[in-house]
This record gives sequence, structure tokens and C-alpha cells, in this order.
Amino acid sequence: MEGSGPRLSDEGHKIYRIRQTCMKMLEKRGYNVLQEHVSMTSEAFLQQYGPEPNRHDLTLLVEKVDDPMDQIFVFFPDDEKVGVKPIRSYSEKMLEEEVKRAIIVIKGGITPFARSAIQELCAQREVQVEDFKDAELMLDITEHTLVPEHQVLSSEQKAELLKRYKLKDTQLPRIQSTDPVARFFGMQKGQVCKITRPSETAGRYVTYRLCI
Repeated sequence: MEGSGPRLSDEGHKIYRIRQTCMKMLEKRGYNVLQEHVSMTSEAFLQQYGPEPNRHDLTLLVEKVDDPMDQIFVFFPDDEKVGVKPIRSYSEKMLEEEVKRAIIVIKGGITPFARSAIQELCAQREVQVEDFKDAELMLDITEHTLVPEHQVLSSEQKAELLKRYKLKDTQLPRIQSTDPVARFFGMQKGQVCKITRPSETAGRYVTYRLCI
């Protein structure tokens, strides 16, 4: 009977959507993500991971398109509230693979001790660890009609911009590092993004913002 085969559970479908958003996020940050992974259908996801996917099986490790040494892990802990134990495990994995960046996708929350462990890890090893809740990654917010196009400038592009307009970066309008779009792009303090909005008179309107 057609359609009687296995299907993704509700939780499985949620994880599929989250993983697809992660793929798009990594691609937009300039990481080398296979197009077949970005456009993976729920049927292909089901075939690879089964109707009840194990979050640990979804771990990703990708490298920057223009710098293969710049790699990032994406971890999907199974705990409802992430504690210190998985953080230590991820820390060891990063050390073992010599990876300096990671994203942790958490179901519900993270304990104060685990948060402290992340801060300690970042300080001691000079690594960058971000965390997103499942709910924040159900959709790619940059695809929302109300969100204008954002492009994070390279160091060279930022220097050229400041030179062209004879500005200091502190003279630019600002965007908080906690802003949802800044977080999506992984913006760090001191980076500048170019924001392009449609304009009825000029066709498009471009502004620049400094991440603080």
C-alpha cells in the first residue's frame, strides 16, 4: 500500500528542519557545505538517519571555502538541559581535531555550570563556542521577507570601506552581537556587515553596521 512505509516522527521532522537550517547557516558563513546536504529532502534524511534520528549522529565538521584550516564543529547533544559532561566531551573532540570553533544546538537549556565550562574553554584555548536553541533554528531567519540582505565584510573589505569614506569603525551605526541576524552569521565584535534594503527611489539602499 502506497505511503505505508516508515516516516519521520514529529521529533525527527523537527531535527531535520534544524539540521537544514544549520546547513544554510554554515553555507552563508562561507563554509564548504555540499549542495546535496543543503537541499536534502526529508525522504533522503529519513533514509539516512531513520524515523527517530539520533542527535549524536548529526555532528558536523566543515571547513571554510577560502581557508581549509578554519574548521567548525556542530554538535547536537541529546540532553534536555545540557550539563558539563557533554561540554567536556566536545572540548576533547575539538582539541583532538585541532578545531577552534564550534556550535552547540541544544534542546531546551544549558546549566550554569555548563555555561561556565564553555566560558573557561573559550578563555583557556582561545576557541569560539556558540550555542543555539532548537527553537532558534527551526527557520532560516535571513530568508524572512522583513529581514534585509546582510553580508559580513572581510577584514580587507572593512579596511577598504573605512579608507574610502575616511571613517573610524566606531563612527558606523551599530549592531549588537546578540542580534539574531548577527548570531546567525557568527559575527564577532569589531566586524562590519553590509545591509542592503530595497528602496522605491534608488532601487536599493545600502548601510553598514559595526558589531559591538
